[in-house]
Amino acid sequence: MRKLSLYITKEIINPLNNELKEYYDIEVNTSNKSLSAEELKEKIKDKDALISMLSDPLKREVLSNAKKLKIISQYAVGYDNIDLEYANKRGIIITNTPDVLTETTADTAWALILSVSRRICEADQYVKKGLWDEGWGPKLLLGRDVHSKTIGIIGFGRIGQAVARRAAGFNMKILYYSRNRRINLEKELKAEYADLSTLLKEADYVTIHTPLTEQTYHLLGEREFKMMKKTAYIINTSRGKVIDEKALIKALKEGWISGAGLDVYSNEPVEKDNPLLKMDNVVLTPHIGSASVETRTRMAEVVAGNLLAFAKGLTPPNRVV
Repeated sequence: MRKLSLYITKEIINPLNNELKEYYDIEVNTSNKSLSAEELKEKIKDKDALISMLSDPLKREVLSNAKKLKIISQYAVGYDNIDLEYANKRGIIITNTPDVLTETTADTAWALILSVSRRICEADQYVKKGLWDEGWGPKLLLGRDVHSKTIGIIGFGRIGQAVARRAAGFNMKILYYSRNRRINLEKELKAEYADLSTLLKEADYVTIHTPLTEQTYHLLGEREFKMMKKTAYIINTSRGKVIDEKALIKALKEGWISGAGLDVYSNEPVEKDNPLLKMDNVVLTPHIGSASVETRTRMAEVVAGNLLAFAKGLTPPNRVV
């Protein structure tokens, strides 16, 4: 049996590697550096299959050079980095990893909510740098409560719902905004539907869990940030370009809002001169929403399972197109 050729754009935890090797000759990018479009074009030009990351620019220019490519197994839930229309026209199968990272990403959103509201990163550095030399103080590093506040969830899919379940434990009022109202979930999650303007005006914490589409690109800009409370915080673990980053920087500098917790950005990695890097009221993480050993291992199992099904002539279980 002729093995298929497989390229993996970054090393992953892969418990099914031996099974994959039965069906595929595997080449892996062992550096931690993301490949450019030109590098990808060269690497996949003669490959049958690809394991891709969300950071890989798989647009028409790149895919058109991969004449043999039959399947892309995306190591992510999202796939806005892939030209789906062109892939579908070419008959290239696209798969993803749904359901696997829901709870872990919701945990990350909550880590950011608590970190930015209670100034955890500032406090950590305050102690480690030896600045804590006067003992306990009534005004030392005052933050804001999370419990009993109002949380506004933009996007009420699996991750948004998981965030809402956690919010209930903090006795929060839960507002959500979504393209489709989820009436069947409102009673279960004690969540109220609100239009975007109402949510922004009332929420103490606004957390984003929507995919990046033409409709959600720069969903939050100057107009929206000016609607928010001056004491409110914005949290983003979805896609960086849902927020107009220049508008966010202005909102933070001018005090329209109190702070932000960000795991995603307009450009990744973040440019060294990005003003966000110097702001004490911003907590930044390097796109690690799903970065737990358990979740990344499960993602690899799903990615490999999609490829194994394809190699065996079966329909991959997580086919997108």
